[in-house]
Amino acid sequence: MIERFYLKDYLSFKETELNLNTGLIVFTGPSGSGKSILMNAILASVGGATCDATLCESSVTWDIDEESCGIENDEMNVFKHIKKEKSRYFINNQSLSRKAISAIAANYLRHLSLKDFSDFENANLLEILDNRISLKSKKIFKLKKEYKQTFQEYNNVQKELQAIEEKEKKIVELKEFAAFEIKKIEDINPTEGEDEELLLIKKELSRKEKVLESLEAAMEIFRSEHLVSSALESIDVESGFFDDAMNELRAHFDTATEKFSALDEIDVEEVLNRIEDLSGLKRRYGSIAEALAYKRQKEIELAQYENIMIEKSDLEEKYKILQTSIQDLAQTLTTMRFKELPAFEKALNTYLQNLYLRDAQLSLTNDALTPLGYDALSIELNATPLNKISTGEFNRLRLAILALKSEFMSQNGGVLMLDEIDANLSGEESMSVAKVLRKLSKYFQIFVISHQPQLTSMGNQHFLVYKDGTISKTKELNFQERVSEIARIISGENISEEAKKFAQELLEANQ
Repeated sequence: MIERFYLKDYLSFKETELNLNTGLIVFTGPSGSGKSILMNAILASVGGATCDATLCESSVTWDIDEESCGIENDEMNVFKHIKKEKSRYFINNQSLSRKAISAIAANYLRHLSLKDFSDFENANLLEILDNRISLKSKKIFKLKKEYKQTFQEYNNVQKELQAIEEKEKKIVELKEFAAFEIKKIEDINPTEGEDEELLLIKKELSRKEKVLESLEAAMEIFRSEHLVSSALESIDVESGFFDDAMNELRAHFDTATEKFSALDEIDVEEVLNRIEDLSGLKRRYGSIAEALAYKRQKEIELAQYENIMIEKSDLEEKYKILQTSIQDLAQTLTTMRFKELPAFEKALNTYLQNLYLRDAQLSLTNDALTPLGYDALSIELNATPLNKISTGEFNRLRLAILALKSEFMSQNGGVLMLDEIDANLSGEESMSVAKVLRKLSKYFQIFVISHQPQLTSMGNQHFLVYKDGTISKTKELNFQERVSEIARIISGENISEEAKKFAQELLEANQ
């Protein structure tokens, strides 16, 4: 609920503060006193309207969803609109856009002056119907839960089948492509590190001739080896170190000669062609390791394509079972709803008769499977579509729907705001609206502007909006002040004793 509202500098209002109670709150006053301005300012404080007030502020008991809004709850949450050069909106002094603050407030406050069709949406009407069924059979809640779970599983399997069918359209092409990619790598049949080994061989081949020539020329040193040994002996130097060095040198030369001579058996052209093949793989895949990884991936994909028909067959079998199950559950729901529909229509028309409206007709038709079943529930008023009826009829019909829904409410439903819902109604019609609003006020805090004594007398709290010169002001009325105000509504500015007597009797009867 809104516990407090404060307004400063808005059109004819300089400053006003309202301390609000639960239930039905009525605003009355002479025409032009500022009632609609005040209602608009309350809406503007929560982003539901625009205004040029310096400040409009609502302190509310709403428990805001902290996770989705990113705003921490205070003991009292304060919604605020400030207008200086531009409009700014706040919750608990945290700045938000008007769109954001309006979206948050929409969870707790509804303005019923416009033709909002949300109360007549299929989900809302079916919820009311199902709640009525639950009075006779609690089985419906278990049935709806089972249906919802089965529908979710049914939907998931359907999506999997659709994905497979999409794949199937390309399956031949995908299989051919995967097989082609695998064969292309298999034809070369690379091994990791092979490219590095071949490049080393290529390098050795390129310098083979030069190295062998160099070794052949260096062999001359061994022809003079005995001369060096003799010279060392002649100067009395032990020649062992020289013999060791020459033996080591001879071993190196022999190893090198054998190594390069072995290359004679290698086909140079074959090596170059192999290097080119491997280079082609590296250019395409980045490396030999990546080419082999890609081949393994394509082998897995090919195996999946081969298994797809088996997978599809299993899913189709599961889909058939779920389809049968969900159709049976949906049909059971439909049967229960059709059985309750006449009583629902009768209860609705009882409210409508009390509201001096023509009878409504409810129709339950089969539609595509949805999370709610097959059923589509719609309303017409005396065979007239809702978009063709008058605003007054629309709002009273909406009140009847809200009243039916409130029969199953276990907690406060938030705030309802209505502008002159009893305008142009007879006394009896106004009283019928007042009685429905009084019933709804057990579950909603309701703000209403009224020009009729019947609705005014039903209020749990009554504010007078009046002009003091050119300044609009508000005042919460006590019992005797309410009697005087209701008498003014009845007889005009010149209040008669008869009007005061009738006003007091009306107020006493309805309190």
